[in-house]
Amino acid sequence: MYPFAIPAIQALSELPFTAPVTFFVGENGSGKSTLLEAIAVAAGFNAEGGTKNFNFSTVNAHSKLHEHLTLVRNTARERDGFFLRAESFFNVATELERLHTIDVKAYDAYGGKSLHVRSHGESLLAMMRHRLGGRSLFLFDEPEIALSPLRQLSAMALMRKLELRGCQFIIATHSPIIMAYPGATILQFGDHALRRSRMRRRSTSPSPAISSPTATGCSMCCSTALTIPTTVIERDP
Repeated sequence: MYPFAIPAIQALSELPFTAPVTFFVGENGSGKSTLLEAIAVAAGFNAEGGTKNFNFSTVNAHSKLHEHLTLVRNTARERDGFFLRAESFFNVATELERLHTIDVKAYDAYGGKSLHVRSHGESLLAMMRHRLGGRSLFLFDEPEIALSPLRQLSAMALMRKLELRGCQFIIATHSPIIMAYPGATILQFGDHALRRSRMRRRSTSPSPAISSPTATGCSMCCSTALTIPTTVIERDP
């Protein structure tokens, strides 16, 4: 029965997140978005996206997997976070407009104006620049849908700045550009249990427009990432 018949979820017992950035990759229907959504809902985010303060619903279509997950955190909890669903970001922007009618400062954390007056990609980058802060948990479902290759590099540069401020990212993606983020853990979904993999990079190829962590920086980043949710455990359904 869905979603427990999905091989990656069926075989799941414990899933540690020990790096600041983790990617879920695999074919369509392999369970990436399903697991990401369940983590988001279990962490207290709105199922259709946004922050933990968003409480709107247009279609109740999310699975019950979150009811079978336990998030294990360290003592220092995340201060904030955001759940991005590319297909429902329009609904998040609409909810933000509704909130603006109640509080005129609602746009301040998103660049000072409605997300609807920007393109899809511009509104996503505005959210990343202005809304995301330090020591937070960010769950992104296929952000590349809204972003050109150049804007994907811009998003990665913003991720790097946030990583250094103690943030943790869990991202479902099909983009080889985004997957090339330095130091990230890649979890492969398929007709098998989750597998860890890594991008192969030719030594003659330039790195993306962000610098790889130094040995000292990597140690620091991993340490700060462990203060955010570090393990997801699935209980028996």
